Formats: sequence, structure tokens, C-alpha cells
Amino acid sequence: MARRLNATDTDFTQQFSAFLAEPRGQVDDVASTVSSVLSDVRSRGGSAVADYTRRFDRLEIDTQTLQTPMVDIDALAAQCPADLCEAIDFAAARIATYHKAQRPADHSFTDDSGVELGWRWTALDSVGVYVPGGLASYPSSVLMNTVPAKIAGVKRVVMTAPAPDGKLAPAVAYAARKAGVDEFYPLGGAQAVAALTFGAGDLKPVDKIVGPGNAFVAEAKRQVFGKVGIDTIAGPSEILVIADATANPDWIAADLLSQSEHDASSQSILITVDEAVGKSVEEAVEIQLKSLSTQERARVAWETHGAIIFAPSIEVACEIANEIAAEHLELAVEDPDAALTLIRHAGAVFLGHYTPEALGDYVTGSNHVLPTSRAARFSSGLGLYDFLKRMSVQRASAAGFAALAPAALRLAKAEGLPAHARSVSIRTNQDGGHD
Repeated sequence: MARRLNATDTDFTQQFSAFLAEPRGQVDDVASTVSSVLSDVRSRGGSAVADYTRRFDRLEIDTQTLQTPMVDIDALAAQCPADLCEAIDFAAARIATYHKAQRPADHSFTDDSGVELGWRWTALDSVGVYVPGGLASYPSSVLMNTVPAKIAGVKRVVMTAPAPDGKLAPAVAYAARKAGVDEFYPLGGAQAVAALTFGAGDLKPVDKIVGPGNAFVAEAKRQVFGKVGIDTIAGPSEILVIADATANPDWIAADLLSQSEHDASSQSILITVDEAVGKSVEEAVEIQLKSLSTQERARVAWETHGAIIFAPSIEVACEIANEIAAEHLELAVEDPDAALTLIRHAGAVFLGHYTPEALGDYVTGSNHVLPTSRAARFSSGLGLYDFLKRMSVQRASAAGFAALAPAALRLAKAEGLPAHARSVSIRTNQDGGHD
């Protein structure tokens, strides 16, 4: 049974703060282990990657090509069932439509001083997409990370996914081909992140790494940030549902469990303004758990990290939601649009009773790579912008230069930077030295 909290209790703030502070999904000594792997791959390249792949995935790969005849992505893609191929095609098309609409425009203008200012958007040259692998792989992750990159104009998309014992899901292979992956390597774990960052064998370094992974992958991305860009440091999955008396308890229970089944560290929270709904959802969760093949981890997640919070009003419920800043937020209420105006922090919002979070995982077109662990307070989900860079552009005419130079000179002198000052004054015929 998940814990219960009541926003009208005098000690709610204390209880709620303690609940938010509870750790989830932490692994002891992960930082030192990852640091060692990164250092080894940086030093030994493909030989180190092959050693780790043999050790962790029981797979022999060539130290130069980092490939194996046991994993033929084209042959695997051909094995994907036709109906699943159709679903992947459908999802890819919707993801493409959504992200094409995000494309920003270049812009320029000339100000009153005659200085032309603006910005240009350019795509990254190369991106590494990490996909959790094996037979439990996720073709949706391939699409969500690769389709926007290709739409942005990334020239080289490199995908890595572990293939333990030489096994990789045909759906993942088909999604990779559908999305336009340029290179594929059967690598996983921190060693894959290291290879993407530093290069190894035939795998050349990339400029940015995106995609979810376990605690070791997340920590590896944290440690290589700065050498390469990363999307986010993903934590365990989360869902928060705000429900009123119009919500269907069975539907809400199913939505909560859709995230609980990901991992024992996942978190599912219900905030309701109707105590009867809360009680019914709790009962429905218990019934539905018994029929899930993923019952074991879903139950641990629900009983360890789940919660049902009672709020006196939608306004209070939304303020609590802003504190949680969940990865996924469902507004299963009579007037979701009104509630949405009160929401400031969430990775993705799902409005109304017919928009379960699971639709967003696959086929609405919105990206499912989202901030977790309250990071929605300061970051956004993956989008086209993550594969683009904005360059500022400026041009001063002679008149524009004359208008800006005096202030630039004063600031350079104030900061004690004589070469800065000279680079301005030398253009004014007033270069008398600035030491």
C-alpha cells in the first residue's frame, strides 16, 4: 500500500518535504566504477571496449570495428513483424510532424546605432544515441532520440545499444533503420558512453550524447559532460496524476502502474480532491497489480515510492504538483485547461481523461525524453533545440562603430584589459596607449 498524505494536516509540509527528499535508484560506488571505465577506454580504446563488452554482455566484438557477425542490424530489422513495423512507422511520422513544427527561424535586425544584430541556428555535426538494449529494448527510445536529430540536420547519428549474448530486439533494429541511424555499435554501459565521447577503434567521437540508461550510463554522461554535450541525467520514471470526482479510478490506477512497472525505483503519485476517488484508486491498483506480468517491480515501486495525497482544492493540488515537478503530469479533472494555467513545472502534461501518459510514450508525437527527479523546475524535455546551436551574429558599420566605441573603451579600461581597449581605439585614430 502506498503512503497517504493529507494537505490539510498540520504537519503536511514536513511530511511532504521528507517524502520528496527520499532517494530513489541510487547505486553505491557507481561514480568510482564509472570513472575507472572512462579512463580505461580513453587509454586503450577499442581493446578496452571489447573487454568490457565481453565481461558484461558476454559478446565478442572486434577491437577495431567494434562489430560482431552475431548482431546484423539489417537482418534483425527484416525480422520485425509487419504489424509492429506499421506501428513504428506511424509513431515515427507523428514524432517527425511534432518536431518539424519546433524549428526556429534565423533572425536579424538593425538597431538605432546602425549595428546589425541577429542569430543563426545550425545543426550539430554528430550525435550519439544510447538505447537500452537486449530483448527488453525500446524502439520508441530510438525514434524519440533519432528522429528529431535527423530533422534538425545532424549529419551523423551514431546509435549504441547493448546486445547481451548477441541478442537485440528486431523492433529496435527496424526503428533504427526507419529513423535514419547512420552507424550502429552493439555496445552498452559506461563503456559505450566512453567510446562515444573519446572514440574507440572505428567509432569516432560525437559532439553530444542523448538517450536513457541505467545508473552507470547516467553517471558516465555526468562525468563526460563538458567534453561532449548531453541531453539530461535521467533518473527513475515518474508520473503524477491530479484527479477530481470526474476521474475513472480504474483508468487512474492503470496510469499510475504504467510508470511503476518500469523499475522498482519508479514513482507514481496521485493528488486528488475527492477522498472517495483516492480510496477507489488504491483498491483498483491492488486488483490490477495481480494481473501484471511486471507485478513484482511495480508493487515494490508503488509501495516504496508511491503516494496518494489529498488536497482541499484543485488550486492546492496544482501548487503541490509544482513542488513535485514530475516527469509526467496527468490532469484528470473536469476542466484540465483551467488547471493547466496553474502548472509551472512538469516535463510533459496530459490533459483530460482520454490522454493517458502512455500515449505520449509512443504516438502523440511529443518527446518522451523528459526531466526527472524534479529537474522540470529548470529544464525541458528533449526537442529539436537539443540538436541545434544558436550563433549570435553582429556587424557594425563605420557609423555604428563610432556610436559604440566610447562605451566599449570605458568598460575595457575599467576591467583593466588594455588589449581590449586598443582593439577599439586603434580603429579611431586615437590609439595613444592604454597600459
